[in-house]
Amino acid sequence: QAQLVESGGGLVQAGGSLRLSCAASGMIFSMNNMGWYRQAPGKQRELVAGISIRGSTNYADSVKGRFTISRDNAKNTVYLQMNSLKPEDTAVYYCNARSIWGNSDYWGQGTQVTVSS
Repeated sequence: QAQLVESGGGLVQAGGSLRLSCAASGMIFSMNNMGWYRQAPGKQRELVAGISIRGSTNYADSVKGRFTISRDNAKNTVYLQMNSLKPEDTAVYYCNARSIWGNSDYWGQGTQVTVSS
């Protein structure tokens, strides 16, 4: 059974950094486009960053230049390096995996990121 497990969230002061990790199992990781989403209280879930099976990346305008998504297919893991964090980055961050064949779409349980001012 496919599973995504996020880690690395926590409480950090504004201007600080965090690195989120998402470990995948039960899937052919290299054949999945991966993404990080976030959902703040009272708001819809939004895409933060995505990385394709070829390593192409895309970012929300609000995080460009501050966040970096990467993947390690040998470790079945996707990362989100978050620098220069702002209070408005506070949210639950979710990992997502979508197969290139379009027949699966998996979500992790989420990890809380809280940025204090």
